[in-house]
Amino acid sequence: MADSSGSLPLKITMKAILNIALVWGMATYLSQYFELTGGWRAIIIVGALLTLLNILVRPILAIITMPLRLFATILAVIISNGVFVWLVHLLVLRMDPAIVGLEIFGGVWGWIVVAAVIGFANWVMKEILK
Repeated sequence: MADSSGSLPLKITMKAILNIALVWGMATYLSQYFELTGGWRAIIIVGALLTLLNILVRPILAIITMPLRLFATILAVIISNGVFVWLVHLLVLRMDPAIVGLEIFGGVWGWIVVAAVIGFANWVMKEILK
């Protein structure tokens, strides 16, 4: 019997589309913290990076931060999402700045806001796509 929740390629495609929309929304409405240059190509690249890292890195981060989650769930979520955002930022910095640029403003608070928004949006996406 087929899985009623949908196929894996469809779920990955939906996550990619939703992450691209998330990046666009953050670049549009959180510009005081999150600046992305390079137009739609940059939005698609960063959205794809978010999708790939969600698939490949987030499970590893969940295992690594498991002890923290037992003692301080909120702190662990912020740290996990902060590392996640830092990895995306690091990968974008290694790309051609004529194609894509990403800056997070506001110091620590800006990083916390961006990490919280991405974390919350990814949780919502996960719940919707179950």
